[in-house]
Amino acid sequence: MEERCTYLTQPSSHPMTNTQSTDRQYGVQIEMKKTVIEEIAKVKLKDPVLIEGLPGLGMVGRIATRYLVKHLNAKPFATLYSPHFPYYVLVNEKGSVRLLHCIFSFWENRTGKHDLIFLTGDSQAQTIEGQYEVADSILDFAEKNGVKTIITIGGYRKEAEEKPKVVAVSNDSALLSKALKAKAIPSPSGNPIVGTAGLLLGLAKFRKMGALCLLGETRGYLPDPKAAKSVLTILQGILETKIDLRDIDKEIEKAKKVLERMKRIAKERESYALKTRKSEEEKVTYIS
Repeated sequence: MEERCTYLTQPSSHPMTNTQSTDRQYGVQIEMKKTVIEEIAKVKLKDPVLIEGLPGLGMVGRIATRYLVKHLNAKPFATLYSPHFPYYVLVNEKGSVRLLHCIFSFWENRTGKHDLIFLTGDSQAQTIEGQYEVADSILDFAEKNGVKTIITIGGYRKEAEEKPKVVAVSNDSALLSKALKAKAIPSPSGNPIVGTAGLLLGLAKFRKMGALCLLGETRGYLPDPKAAKSVLTILQGILETKIDLRDIDKEIEKAKKVLERMKRIAKERESYALKTRKSEEEKVTYIS
């Protein structure tokens, strides 16, 4: 079978910054023709669980995973690059640039049974072939690090109630039962799960990995920290790990204000359009 992913290991005494290129610092020539995972540290983890949250509907997965990385003080240990990501670079305030990428971070759970690996980043693959290649590369790396359980996070398009529900889907009945016990709800049949969150779930069974997908109800057209909070609440029940969610409440208030402002602007535009149309209709036309 053709190798899908290249692994690069940096010398531990020379950590790389985002603005340094591998070939310039280490004399390694990378042809970005396939997905590359650059390992910046070697870690030994205790029966780790991989939690994936990439940009998607309502940015639910990305918001939830980044929140966990920040509040658990997880440490980055690998970076994933792919030619299937969009073809542009990100520019920071100092004028430096970097490629779009995804980052693997780890957290050592001192009191529980499982350490955690988090995967989040800038983008998902933009093609069907790319989605499969990146998903396979993620699973290869997960296997390499002893992962037996994967949890993916995404959004479920629905006009949510005051507290968004969390829909659970799994390739493992025990994992699904655990999610339902934590107050998730089962998914209606026939609903597709698009992108990395779904493909990891489907492909994991061929690696004999248990996989669970948690989808927070969201409108989907704006970043939705409220849906992310619902997912995090379910997740802490599944992982039996306490997560301080107070800071995400601040993000929810910000998102609420943005939504209210957008609604106000939309209403003003509608009112203006109505007045303009009425004014045009009232104009007297003379024919000579």
